[in-house]
Amino acid sequence: MQTIVEDRRLPVDIDAQPVVQAAAALKPTLRHYQDEIEREQRLSPELVEQMHAAGFYRLLLPRSLGGLQADPLTYIRVIEHLAEGVGSVGWNVANNGVGSLVTLGLPDDGVQEIYPKGHRTVIAGTAVQGGGEAVSVPGGYRVSGRWTFGSGCHEAAWMLGSFQILDDGQPRRRDDGGMFWRGVFPRAEVEVIPGSWEVSGLRGTGSFDWTVKDFFLPERRTTVHAGVPLDNQWAHWPGVTYALPAQAWVGPHQCAVITGLARAGINALVELAGEKTPRGRTGRLCDNPQVQDAVGRADAILNAGRIYRNAMIAELWNTLADGRETTLEQRARCRLAAVHAGDCARQAMDLMFRHGGSSSFKTASRLAEVWRDLQVVGQAATLAPEWYPIGGRAFLGLDPGPRLR
Repeated sequence: MQTIVEDRRLPVDIDAQPVVQAAAALKPTLRHYQDEIEREQRLSPELVEQMHAAGFYRLLLPRSLGGLQADPLTYIRVIEHLAEGVGSVGWNVANNGVGSLVTLGLPDDGVQEIYPKGHRTVIAGTAVQGGGEAVSVPGGYRVSGRWTFGSGCHEAAWMLGSFQILDDGQPRRRDDGGMFWRGVFPRAEVEVIPGSWEVSGLRGTGSFDWTVKDFFLPERRTTVHAGVPLDNQWAHWPGVTYALPAQAWVGPHQCAVITGLARAGINALVELAGEKTPRGRTGRLCDNPQVQDAVGRADAILNAGRIYRNAMIAELWNTLADGRETTLEQRARCRLAAVHAGDCARQAMDLMFRHGGSSSFKTASRLAEVWRDLQVVGQAATLAPEWYPIGGRAFLGLDPGPRLR
């Protein structure tokens, strides 16, 4: 087991971390850009500049590469604040973080190419298996394919995609049984498919399909696609951040988006309730005992899910920091805690949407915006209910399958 020599303890006060404070302070600016983000289906270039300056795109990179080497609770809190401002911003930064971790599993010369000194690298694309096919050529592969969910493609420098290698027309199988590899493609050399992201929520993520045809991909920008969706292939980097199992990142990253959105939904109803007098009533919405009950329940439900998620992540961190191996049960609880927190966020948002009256379904209302975005996040495979029986099998001493190791 690798020896951890730095960053052994989580911050006592996550909200006091400078990058978290920067994310909280950016929320009014995010609201200023929201209409443009949704209309243009991309983050504003001016906003992206501010996010680079704040370090949001370098959250999970090692300090040796100019990154912040953030712990997962700091990362999650940043994502929550950004998603509370605009859901699409939180989503893209969350996915960039996991994409950054994946690229740290590349050969050293590939890492140096993607993260040169003074870089402003943003990673887009997907960790999901499939989408491309390749044939071996000297020095690398010739790849063709079409991938979905290219979140952040408009602000990205590099795109992440998965592919199979064909030998005489048949997929190559590794000794570990795996049949997929990952590649990192220059954004300037891929084609983004217009009109492929027509959706009801998270429009601003720009999660368009993208394609390459007969593209030469050098070996240095490829790595095996281990795990479903992925295993830790970056543990050789020093620090607890990189020793953590993938369950501390994948699932929690998109869970942070949905819990941030749920907080925005609660705030939106609280603001509405103080201003709105429903038709045919004499008192404001906030004077209604049912609304009071709903706000109280929503806050408790949301925070209960968040606290459990954060506690399970902290348990994994502290186990490794103490020089011990994590157990399958710990990893399962961390994974399920993210799913459960996502479910709590949906419950909280449903309460707010229901008690907003007709304001909840008006396109221009904040409640409607948050509800649309939250429903899209909630459909992510990382937050799907299928994770509960997977975790349950682990607790029962049964094989949980390849999605939980």
